[in-house]
Order: sequence, then C-alpha cells, then structure tokens
Amino acid sequence: MSKITTIQASARAKAGKGAARATRREGLVPGVVYGGKQESTLIALDPRLVVKAIQTSGWRSRVYDIQIEGGKNERALVRDVQLHPVKDSPVHIDFLRLAAGSRVHVEVAVHFVGEDKCPGIKRGGMLNIVRHTVDVEVAAENIPEFFTVDLTKLDINDNVRWDDVQGTAGATPVSHEANFVVASIAAPLVDTTPAEGADAS
Repeated sequence: MSKITTIQASARAKAGKGAARATRREGLVPGVVYGGKQESTLIALDPRLVVKAIQTSGWRSRVYDIQIEGGKNERALVRDVQLHPVKDSPVHIDFLRLAAGSRVHVEVAVHFVGEDKCPGIKRGGMLNIVRHTVDVEVAAENIPEFFTVDLTKLDINDNVRWDDVQGTAGATPVSHEANFVVASIAAPLVDTTPAEGADAS
C-alpha cells in the first residue's frame, strides 16, 4: 500500500480562468479534486507544497490526504500538474479522488535491489532497465508505493519479466504485452578498437 502523505489546501469558491488567475495573484496554485461520482472540489495550495510533491520519488502513485481549510478532507492521487512554459513553476494541479471499491489507473515505480550481489553484474554484465515504471490498474485502497525486482540470482543474458516482479498482487498491467520484460542483464561490451601501437593489417 502506498504511503499516505498529508498536504494542506484551502477551499476556492469559483471556477474558471479568471478565478484561477486571481488565485495565482494571491501566490497560490489553483487545483481541483474530481472523480468518485461526486462534484469536483476547488482548492488552492501553497506552490512550495506542490513543488515538493512532484519532486518526491514515486509521486504518481502516492496517495494524498488533502486537508482542506473551509471544506472536507479528500483522499486522492495527483493526476496532472500544469507548469508555466518559461518559469517551469506549477500553475494548476488536478487530483483524482479515490473512492472505496473503485479501481484506478496509476503509474508505479520499479525499484531494483541486490545489484551488488548479482552474478551477471559481477562478471561484467550491465543492468539494462527497460521499464522504470509500469502502468497498472489497481484497487483504490491497495495502490502500491513501488514494485521490486530482486537481481541477486540473475546472470548475463537473463531477463526479468512482469511475473518475476514482487509486490504486484492485485495489479493488472495496462497496454503491455503479456509477461513483458522489465529489465535484463546485458553482456559486457567488447572493445574492438585496436590497441595503440598494434601493427596495421
């Protein structure tokens, strides 16, 4: 289960571009919480909190408990963040409300462990990561913080497939072939450059 992170927000009364611009003039980031077959909730957040959230590893699958001053709290995922085209600062944030019993599409990070004990890497092989994240559909109350790949038994030319990944119970991959490759241990590169001073053929 993903860690639940608390984030503070305040309620906004009006929707629309004009209201959003007014929120930004106050030094805040306008946002919305939608989904769960409920009306959308308009919020405003401190931009520092938004930047901190999206700079945290695994933020796309992190569950947020949004504590809204002047409104009810919401449990949600960050679904989209719009950035200023020049300043690269957040100008709007969308949260997807998590309703009990629903399933959601989420991008989950893959963590690799045991690299220092991997036989293939010890013999000069290289870890080739095919997927740093995997898009899955999962129950809203059981969103994994990350998936894990154990490299301790892999040799050169071995592959890690979806069925080998740990922590995937209840998660269904989206838009991928069956039992796809997540990573492999590639053979070491062979240097074909002639040694300095070698006779030309």
